[in-house]
Amino acid sequence: MSHSQTGSSELVDTFEQFFRDYYDDRESENGDTRILDLAQKYPNEQKSLYIDYGDLYQFDPDLADDVLEHGEDVLKYAEEALRNYDLPIDVQLNADVRLSDLDSLPPTRVFDVGKYPVDMNGKYVAVQGQVNKVGDSKGKVGEAAFECQLCGTLTRVPQSGDWQEPHECQGCERQGPFQVNWDQSELKDYQLVRLQLPPEKAHRGGQASDIDVRVLGSDMTDSVAPGDRVTVGIELEPEIDDEDRGTFVLTGEANNIEHQDTDYEDLDLDEYEDEILELAESDNIYQKIVDSFKPSHHGDEQIKLAIALQMFGGVEKHLPDGSRIRGNSHIFLVGAPSTDKSGLLEYARDLSPRSVYTSGQSATQAGLTCAAVQDDFGNGGWTIEGGALVKAHKGLCAIDEFDKMDDEDQSGVMEAMSQGTISPAKANISNVTLPANTTVLSAANPEYGRFDEYEPIGEQIDLPPELISRFDLIFTLTDKPDEEKDEQLVEHLNQTAYVGGKIAAGEDVSGDELETVDPEISKDMLRRYIAYAKQNVTPTLSEGARERIKQFYTEIRASTSEDDAVPVTARKILALHRLAEASARMRLSDTATVEDANRVIQIVLDCLEDVGVDPETGEFDADMVEANTSKSQRDRIKGLKGIISDLELEYDDGAPIDIVKERASDQGMTHSKVEHEIEKLKDKGEVYEPNDDHLRAT
Repeated sequence: MSHSQTGSSELVDTFEQFFRDYYDDRESENGDTRILDLAQKYPNEQKSLYIDYGDLYQFDPDLADDVLEHGEDVLKYAEEALRNYDLPIDVQLNADVRLSDLDSLPPTRVFDVGKYPVDMNGKYVAVQGQVNKVGDSKGKVGEAAFECQLCGTLTRVPQSGDWQEPHECQGCERQGPFQVNWDQSELKDYQLVRLQLPPEKAHRGGQASDIDVRVLGSDMTDSVAPGDRVTVGIELEPEIDDEDRGTFVLTGEANNIEHQDTDYEDLDLDEYEDEILELAESDNIYQKIVDSFKPSHHGDEQIKLAIALQMFGGVEKHLPDGSRIRGNSHIFLVGAPSTDKSGLLEYARDLSPRSVYTSGQSATQAGLTCAAVQDDFGNGGWTIEGGALVKAHKGLCAIDEFDKMDDEDQSGVMEAMSQGTISPAKANISNVTLPANTTVLSAANPEYGRFDEYEPIGEQIDLPPELISRFDLIFTLTDKPDEEKDEQLVEHLNQTAYVGGKIAAGEDVSGDELETVDPEISKDMLRRYIAYAKQNVTPTLSEGARERIKQFYTEIRASTSEDDAVPVTARKILALHRLAEASARMRLSDTATVEDANRVIQIVLDCLEDVGVDPETGEFDADMVEANTSKSQRDRIKGLKGIISDLELEYDDGAPIDIVKERASDQGMTHSKVEHEIEKLKDKGEVYEPNDDHLRAT
């Protein structure tokens, strides 16, 4: 028989027996029994007793079912049993009882946000989702103690919704006046949290489902931040959202909040393990993965390999001194609109178990980082809403039109790419750090449509050099006439369109025809393979791999003299480590070898040849990316400013531009270069024209 059909005293007795059987002799972390441990820490260090659902079900399945059917109406008897519990120390436990191990609830009681049917109203369920907004933490009165000003009697009134006062005094039976006795009232910390369906589970382009959850108790308020993946134990209740139409939404008060620690908890890989291990042992797994990455995109195999390595990722490291070395590699694609950069980003988004695809011109209020929002959520107070980088925490954020982001977003993006967090400083909210340990794959068009290999990338993309330098790899996708490559591209696109047309018409397609567009490893299988590798493989670099990276770094830097440009900086060492670890993960190996090091060194060299070569000297120059100015440009600007300063001493009206050009020409500068550098100096405010055709330094 259901315990809910018995008396309250029987329920209290049953819970007391449960505590004796399961929690009076079960040790907590410090060796004390759980209840004694709570009693010693109550109320300053700990205010709740957490009971495992599995324990409750094992003790009494009917009692466990009653909790799920009636929620707080049954758990209040557990709290009464705790208050009555015989303890060896003098303390009364007015503690909350919270149900833990929420993943062990029956599958019929575990739901994603928005997926619970309306008949779950009044039932205890576990809701899984991602925190989208967090309101201010406030105080809330659970039960108000009203003191009669005539006779001094206390009358207690539970508070929910609008403020309620006593109708009459329980002592003298008069109608007041009353005054709240705050010392005798039940006060709790209160916060409103909005959960949302994670982006990978939401319909593409649709509005993600959400639920507002009331969080009470200092042990749970301020325990989550936007971006966190959580499971909430909650008794669902209806809340009218449109009185005219009579519609309602389900909401409720959280009984417990558990963080989801596993990155890929939604992927059941056990049944695919044999197939995954067999795939890892196949010949040339690297080429198979490259061939399976957007087969409809012709060529750019090195870029596809780099993006694949990015999805497998390196190993995040936390050192004894508290510092962190990120494991995720960031990639930037720069090229003309016709080069299918967006297609590569979208394909990567589909392969990553956790991913968000967005634009630098994001239409959401939270943008790429976060926003302080003032609306009806939280009673008009300020709340922090996580943006794309927060929602993609521990996953991939594919950002198109990366150069179009607001200036306000740039500092947050830099912090996320280097530190894995975002620290908002908006609407006087500055004590929150949002999780954003996110891999960034971004794309942008050059300012004038096509990439100019003779100009630093920073001159062509409207982004600060300190942000561009956060990328491990930068690739350019160019569209240059080449008869052989153009012919191959036309044949590939013709065949792709032909096969697609046959599929659309419902016609049979031969195996040879499918070869053009059908990936050798299916998208679902490759997604599982990546998830398995990240779950189960933690590579370290062999001594040979470390020595090879050392050799590459020292030799390329030794190839220049003291006065030459610096070809690469120390950033590249850790970038190579990350990529080499990813290369080992790609074949499910725990050791990154010399072959892995050579593979990723070649990728880095290809990128350096794309964007890191000074076209005037033909030499590698790290400042082409990290400072937006090559050493030869800096030397030219320095010489030009020296000429202007010397001429200012000779001419009262300033340095004549025609004579500046003549003297610069004597130093090997062309007139067009001089004019270009003068315009840049004027834009930066380093020189100005006091009179026509004359210059002065500021």
